[in-house]
Amino acid sequence: MSKKILANDGIDAQGKALLEKAGFTVITEKVAQESLAAAINDHNYVGLTVRSATKVRKDVIDACPGLKLIGRGGVGMDNIDVDYARGKGIAVVNTPAASSHSVAELVFAHLFNSVRFLYDSNRQMPANGDTQFDALKKKYAKGIELKGKTIGIVGFGRIGQSVAKIALGCGMKVLAFDPYVTQARLDLDIEGASQRVYVDLATVPFERLLAESDFITLHVPGGKSITKKEIAQMKNGVILVNAARGGVIDEADLIEALSSGKVAHAGLDVFENEPTPNKALLSHPKISLTPHIGAATEEAQERIGIELAEKIISALS
Repeated sequence: MSKKILANDGIDAQGKALLEKAGFTVITEKVAQESLAAAINDHNYVGLTVRSATKVRKDVIDACPGLKLIGRGGVGMDNIDVDYARGKGIAVVNTPAASSHSVAELVFAHLFNSVRFLYDSNRQMPANGDTQFDALKKKYAKGIELKGKTIGIVGFGRIGQSVAKIALGCGMKVLAFDPYVTQARLDLDIEGASQRVYVDLATVPFERLLAESDFITLHVPGGKSITKKEIAQMKNGVILVNAARGGVIDEADLIEALSSGKVAHAGLDVFENEPTPNKALLSHPKISLTPHIGAATEEAQERIGIELAEKIISALS
């Protein structure tokens, strides 16, 4: 059997080295989406790894009978027809453990951005700081602290739990909702010492989380969790963060709520129409924005590469 892997969206050097040590040939030259199936067949690739850019749909799967494995460097696999591929006997793997902390830190980057108006200040100071310093100082004078506030975490898997750990470290109260989890144990590492905390989800229905949270962050695999209906149940002045999947928060409803003041601010790392997000979101004065970089840290990419390589070796050896 060929042992050639196409890492179409790249792979960290550590992961590539592990695969090569196990006898695999790893090609990292990017192939355009429309040429993907032809490249897989022409070069006898048995494995294909992707991130979010490359799509592996039914047409590619059907056109590549020699493909044995599809690997997703990251958590979400909405760019892969997973069930269909597995039904055709193709192994599909991802790396759910590797990027959790990086995504959680980005959530808090957006939260700090919002409560201290940094995303707007960083736009206005270069343009007007020398002539409107006092006016800008007054404009940004009503920040709030995270300490003592309540964060609602929707989806309490690895990423949600990583968010909770940081929140507890900031002195926040944590409310978590996940239909598949009733209680979670968090081990907080503080200067080499471990502190164990239990989070009870059984007593937190979704409606309570919506009503009591000062901040709400989404960590679910897809769907539309937050629409006009859910926003109406939230506190006035709530702050929302979406670093999960585009569309988990309905974008039109979010813009309406931001404009009315019901939602004070939002932090978005993901968008419905990537890579061409809605310009109304990009230009809105109350949104902190990043271009889908939740897992884009050097540490996470190294962990992703290693985890992905280990799973490929296990599945194809």
